[in-house]
Amino acid sequence: MSEEPRRVGVLDVGCFSAHLVVVDRHEGSLLRPVLSHKVRLRLDQAIDSSGRISAAGMARVAAAVEQAQQAVRRAGVSAVVPFATSVIRDAANAGEVVDLVAARTGVELRTLSGVQEARLSYLAARNWYGWSAGPLTVLDVGGGTVEMAVGEGTEPVAAHSLPLGARTLTRQWESEKLTGKRLRRTTADLVRMINADLPAGLPGGARCRAVGCSKVFQQLARMTGARPQRDGLFVARQLRAADLEKWIPRLAKLPAAERARLPGISEHRAHQSLAGAIAARALMEATGHDVVDICPWSTREGLLTTLLEQPPQHAGGGLVAVA
Repeated sequence: MSEEPRRVGVLDVGCFSAHLVVVDRHEGSLLRPVLSHKVRLRLDQAIDSSGRISAAGMARVAAAVEQAQQAVRRAGVSAVVPFATSVIRDAANAGEVVDLVAARTGVELRTLSGVQEARLSYLAARNWYGWSAGPLTVLDVGGGTVEMAVGEGTEPVAAHSLPLGARTLTRQWESEKLTGKRLRRTTADLVRMINADLPAGLPGGARCRAVGCSKVFQQLARMTGARPQRDGLFVARQLRAADLEKWIPRLAKLPAAERARLPGISEHRAHQSLAGAIAARALMEATGHDVVDICPWSTREGLLTTLLEQPPQHAGGGLVAVA
């Protein structure tokens, strides 16, 4: 019987970056990873009108995986789980991207379904807030999709995903001028779309504590007045619907370059920040929450938690070697 890897890791290949995080199975924690390595990708600039990732974009993904392999070897880690988010999963040439990366690196990128991502975000939030938080409604606004999950225990009782992420909506609305009545109508339409597709168990309602698990929620909270994070010290933050409603019309009037100057809005996310704000507000309204607590953990940490808590042979089909 082979010895279990002492260290476990996740390589999260997303739209803007490929992020490798490794934790020690026995001595470390998600708060103190032994390795955190990030490579910029900007795949949002590599997707054409047909939804295909360009050859240059695919090459960037392969190069990022190769760099992750090198970082893993230097750190003495034998295995990680590599997964790609919706930017690759939903690309028109997703199979081609996965095949190219495998051919160049020997690593087969896994893709998670939206429901799997929702469940992992719920697990991350549950581990961050603990049992004392009570029932949770976990919301996640990604680039391609939005996720929702509700539960009281370790696993959510309901989890759902919709193709209404910030990047998706930005592309859908790029020919429209979202101001005034048109902006309000667009937000209302999005709420109706979400409500029409909610499964049993969603929304969780006022009895649940609402938690936002994504960069979008983090940046919106900062934009609307929440305190900045400090190195080594977590600052509890919230996003309030009333504040978001005031900011959405302001965002609609600003070009991306000016949005990037706002507190919390990064330059590479500025273009889709309006769509992210509308999606976040629509999720809050559809699930019946006026306030969302901001969780710093999401899908990646949920997967890492799964790996830490279970033997490798039972952790989602086992670890995939990248060394």
